Amino acid sequence: MTVQFEDFAALTEDSPTARTEWAAVVDAWGEPHRRYHDLAHLAAVLGVAGELAAHATDPTAVALAAWYHDVVYDPTAGDNEEVSAQRAQAGLRGLVPDDRLAEVVRLVRLTAGHDPADDDADGAVLCDADLAVLAAPAPAYAAYASAVREEYGHLDDAAFTAGRIGVLKSLLDLPRLYRTPTAQPWEAPARANLTAELALLRARVHPSG
Repeated sequence: MTVQFEDFAALTEDSPTARTEWAAVVDAWGEPHRRYHDLAHLAAVLGVAGELAAHATDPTAVALAAWYHDVVYDPTAGDNEEVSAQRAQAGLRGLVPDDRLAEVVRLVRLTAGHDPADDDADGAVLCDADLAVLAAPAPAYAAYASAVREEYGHLDDAAFTAGRIGVLKSLLDLPRLYRTPTAQPWEAPARANLTAELALLRARVHPSG
C-alpha cells in the first residue's frame, strides 16, 4: 500500500488546501532520520486500520489519526504524540467537522500509551493497527527492532538498551496488547516477540560468565 492524495482526500475533501496539507504530511513522514516511523509504517498502519475498520465507531477519524499519529517524530524528544496531535489540530482545521477533528486529536494522543478504555472502539482500532508489527514473523520483527535502534543512533548502546527495556516492559505490562476481536489472535506471537527481545537485551546487560 502506498499513500496517495486520493486516500487522504476521501477522508477530508478534494481541494487545493487538502492537497497542500497532504503534501506537508507526506514530507514529514519522509524525513531522512526516520528508519521505522516512516512512510512504510504509515502505509502499514493505514492498511491494518482499514482491515479493522468494521470495529470502529468512526472509521474516518481512525484513518485520519493514523495519518497523523507519528507525523512529528523526533527521537530525542519525549512529546512526539502530543506535538503530532497539535499538528493534526492545526492541519485539519476546516477540512473536517469539529467533532471529528476533536476525535482525531484524542486518538493521536492515545498512541502515547496504547491503552484505550474497554469501551473505546476507535482507540482500540488505532492502537491495534499501530502495534500490529509486534506480532510479525520473527524476521520482520527483528527488522523492526533494528530500524528502531537506527532511529536512536544518537544514544550509546547502554542508554538505548536501558530505554528499550523500559519500553518492552511497559508493553508487556499492558493487560492486553490488542483489543479488537480480529486482532486478539496476535496477542501470543506479539508477546513472544517482545519477551524474546527483552531477554536478548537483558543478556547484553548481564552477560553470563
